Order: sequence, then structure tokens, then C-alpha cells
Amino acid sequence: MKTVIPFVSEVSGMERKSWRDALPEALDGIAEVKAFDELSDEERNAAKIAIVANPDPEKVAALKNLVWVQSLWAGVERLVKELPEDGPLIVRLTDPQMAETMSEAVLAWTLYLHRSMPTYMAQQRAKLWLDHPLKTPQEVTVSVLGIGKLGQASALRLKANGFNVIGWSRTPKVIDGLKTYSGHDGLQDVLSQSDIAVLLMPLTDDTRGLFNETAFANFKSGASLINFARGPIIKTDALLGALNSGQLNHAVLDVFDEEPLPETHPFWDHPQVTVLPHISAPTITSTASKIVAQNIGQYLRTGEIPDAVDRKQGY
Repeated sequence: MKTVIPFVSEVSGMERKSWRDALPEALDGIAEVKAFDELSDEERNAAKIAIVANPDPEKVAALKNLVWVQSLWAGVERLVKELPEDGPLIVRLTDPQMAETMSEAVLAWTLYLHRSMPTYMAQQRAKLWLDHPLKTPQEVTVSVLGIGKLGQASALRLKANGFNVIGWSRTPKVIDGLKTYSGHDGLQDVLSQSDIAVLLMPLTDDTRGLFNETAFANFKSGASLINFARGPIIKTDALLGALNSGQLNHAVLDVFDEEPLPETHPFWDHPQVTVLPHISAPTITSTASKIVAQNIGQYLRTGEIPDAVDRKQGY
């Protein structure tokens, strides 16, 4: 008899269907995937693992014998917040394809800023023919703030394209070929050097609101910002103030406090803000499903749980 793995998700219809198609195929011969609402009482009680994507916490709680949950996303701050501390272990999705996809986005939008695309787009609307000086990539310092797997892949891709790249993390890290900084003082040093700062750190108690008036005052004057991390890491009013004062030149934002971004939000119409609909590194269902299948297959064979989230650190 096959092991039944509950799929607990409140994602939208198209995305839900994509997972409902991909997961059973990837887990064929390993386990049977069933939506939570299709489970019998016996299957709910027997479940040791669940696959989750934006789950209803009450449904997760109804699976009383869970040992661990496999998230379909790399970001797990909501799970950490909503699931009880003595609840199941949380395993985040670690897909090498996600690092590749994110590094591609970081390079693309860094080039967008480096080549002054926002300025030229505004000039087109104003029918203004005017060129601007161009620096070489070697003359541009790009900081990657958060140098986990996604950050490291992004930093190395930027370096391969000639940029002067530095990295920052909460605690010290040594990465071949990358000058790194850490902690509060290290962040100040990094921001003061950065022409473009790329945010890739997780949302934790330590990083929530980290980019406030004080942080933006430490930025190199005229720098630009890319936030591919989480919206609440930035204080919205502080960012708007830094843009309006000229302390920052431009912000590319892919994540927000509230998503979708409300139509009345000032970011939509701000000439120095590029709004993206959370598309920097979407999960690729085909590759992610294979990672999920490997994790679950290994557990069913050996009892070994993949590396779980540190609930105190939040990642």
C-alpha cells in the first residue's frame, strides 16, 4: 500500500493545477499525493509528511501526526509565523534551478539600472533625445545583501559580467572570490560603497524594517536599490523619502508589504520606482517537484529528514 502524502495549499487555481499535475508524476512509484480535502480520516491520522504551499494552518493542524512539512517555496517566514513551535519541522525548497533563475533576474535588473534604462524610458515619453555617460561594469560596485545560496549564485554571476561585487550577511561568511562583510558595522560599510544594492536576505525579526531612514542615510548618494527579498525588510516611507530627496536614484521592487500591490499605492506612479509583480524567481514546478520527490523518497527509505528551518533564526 502506497504512502499517502497530503497536499495542503490555498494557492490560486492555475498554480494549484500545475502542482496537482507535476507532483503525482514526480512521486510516481514513491507515494500517492492527495489534496487535503480528499483525505480520509485514516489517511489524515497516518500522515507523517505534508507538501504545503500557502497552507491553511488549521488544515495543517488537523494532520496531528505530522513529522515534517515540505514547503514548495524558498521563503518560509509565513510558515514559521503560523505553525506552532512544537509543530512539524519545516523543510524549505532548495532547488538549484531557483538559484539560476534568481541570478539571471539579478543580472538583468542590474543591467537595467547600469544602462540607465529608467532614464531613457522617461526620455522617450518626453520625446527627449539625450545620451548619458556610461561607466564600465568594473567601475560599478554592486552589493548583494544576503549571501545564502541565491545570493552567492547572483554575486558570482554579476562578477562574471565584470561588476565589482561585494557581499553582506548577518554572520561572517568566507566565499572564494567575493569580498564579504557582516553585522551592523559591515552593513554600513557595504551601503556606503554600493552603486547598486541587491536585497536577497530572508525576512526575520532581525531584518524586518532593516532598511529605514538610518540605513538609507548610509547609502552612497545616488545609489539604486533592487529588492528581490521580502517587502517588510524595507520601510516604505523611508524609501520614498530617500528617493524624493535624491539620496537614492531608483528602486526596482519585486516584493511588497501587501501583494498584489494596492492600486492606490504611491509606488505605482513614482517616476523612480519600477514595480514588478513578484516574478524575480518563480518556482519552476518541473524541477521543484523532482526535489520534493527526492526528499520524500529519502525519508521513506531511511527516515532521514532533510535540513529543516531553524525556527529561532527564521530560515
